[in-house]
Amino acid sequence: MPEVPIVMPQLGESIAEATIVKINVAIGDVIEAEQDLIEVETNKATMSVPTLCGGIIKDLCLEEGVSYAVGSVLGVIDVTDEEIQRTGVSTVQQDQVEDQSHAPESDGESEDDEEANLHFKTEGGGYFEPKAVEPNVQGLPVPMGNKGAHYISPRMRARMNELGLQAADISAVNGSGAGGRVTVADLEKFLDYISAWPSSAASPMRLAVADAMRRSWSRPLATVARPIVMDALLAHRSAQVPKPGLTLYVLRAFALALAEHPEAAGYLIGGRIVHPRAFDIGLAVQVADGVMVPVVRNVDTKSVKELSNDYAELVELARGRRLTEEHTRGGIATVTNFGTFGLTWGTPIPLPNETLILGISAGVKKPVWSDQVGAFIPVMEAELNLTFDHRVIDGGDAGRVLNRVAELLESPENL
Repeated sequence: MPEVPIVMPQLGESIAEATIVKINVAIGDVIEAEQDLIEVETNKATMSVPTLCGGIIKDLCLEEGVSYAVGSVLGVIDVTDEEIQRTGVSTVQQDQVEDQSHAPESDGESEDDEEANLHFKTEGGGYFEPKAVEPNVQGLPVPMGNKGAHYISPRMRARMNELGLQAADISAVNGSGAGGRVTVADLEKFLDYISAWPSSAASPMRLAVADAMRRSWSRPLATVARPIVMDALLAHRSAQVPKPGLTLYVLRAFALALAEHPEAAGYLIGGRIVHPRAFDIGLAVQVADGVMVPVVRNVDTKSVKELSNDYAELVELARGRRLTEEHTRGGIATVTNFGTFGLTWGTPIPLPNETLILGISAGVKKPVWSDQVGAFIPVMEAELNLTFDHRVIDGGDAGRVLNRVAELLESPENL
């Protein structure tokens, strides 16, 4: 009797997996088309998953409380030929024939084996691989994501390790393997192609920054921004002896805003969000061929004037590359003043161990309407840019933090 796979469907454009909440059928049950087989929960909703055809449940491979990726095979249904014709569903046997007819020729590598493909074994001993098709409103199977350009075989991984390459380093290589994956031959051809190009060795500092940014970008990051009027802040700074650095004001305002909204600085670890135990804020300092980030401790408990000595000492140590682990660990967020380079907008990237980074741009004179004067008046305006881990907070939470920072900077006497 023909077999039809039960597959975790595409339940939404951004849904990659779903958790089984309830299993409504058992092996041997007779089911009808459109009958609800399971109930699943995604990060957006709880919903039922129906079958596309009637038949008898032959095998199940799922558990309640366990999450399965979209495209995962959850079981098998025995279906009559008449039901196949009526519903038009694809059978295991049809998938196998079609996969074999479209299988690319071997490139001589041993990676298209059991490790490169996920198969499901039925009670009858047969094997099949879920068919990769475009999702539609009926929730047909979708690619499981185990083959393709992003899959790296053991042989390829070994060659990359020999060359000191990361996955991101081969993103420019066109793959000729199954599903578009990059083979060792593709990599060697690319390396030969660029061998005559001008190049220079990356410094340890550059490599450290590259590694941190690779790890940071594994998360979904987003940036929000808003302008602030700098006139009151600049006037307050000019009245101080000695003048504190502009970044100090931003550092202090950021710490106070986070102290009021500590959930925004939480860090996601598995199923838990770890909240800050102290408001220690990192300070991005540009050095030769990279950036160093010393951490200023307990920023929320000290005034701008009290922070000046700590700030000056850490900047000097950073520029002299004399920072120790004690100087750089434990920060919950970072401030970067890219306005010192004349930049008026940016999207800074937080460190891998932090959820937030706040950037401030260069000030620009702009005309702003004044109701008191009844005319446009020139003001100094700068942009604040807050990049955040979207898994931990949403745009509204980030906006509240950013608005509070702006409010404090526009009233510098409170800092």
